[in-house]
Amino acid sequence: MVAYLPPGWPTGVHPPGSEDFERTAVTWLLDVVPPDYRLHGVLRRHPVALATLARRHLAACVEGARQGYRTARTELGGVLPVSGLDAVLAAYQTEGRRLVTAAHAANLDADRVASSPACSDRPARAATWACAYQASPIS
Repeated sequence: MVAYLPPGWPTGVHPPGSEDFERTAVTWLLDVVPPDYRLHGVLRRHPVALATLARRHLAACVEGARQGYRTARTELGGVLPVSGLDAVLAAYQTEGRRLVTAAHAANLDADRVASSPACSDRPARAATWACAYQASPIS
């Protein structure tokens, strides 16, 4: 059986309800938060907490990149050559797209995740994860 994965599902994360879902989800989540989050065992023991922290971290990163892009000319225009400023803006655009993609992956709609056929054998666990992924849109 092929499990349905909604558009934007994180690469490498197995479908909810599958045997390796939790392990692959935790690995992905730890990869999108600062490395020091790995020092906190509570986040591995309670993946829903990790998902919540990752969601908030990514939302803050997206907002930081947007703010940086908006203010780069003012903050850096007098100290960088035009080519340097253009490169900084390009970096903000590239990283902004990457961050928005990651944020959307961490914010998948709970209904789509919970309705995945793979969720049927572990509905309580899937519902917990679905709630962790649900948030207001980042875009």
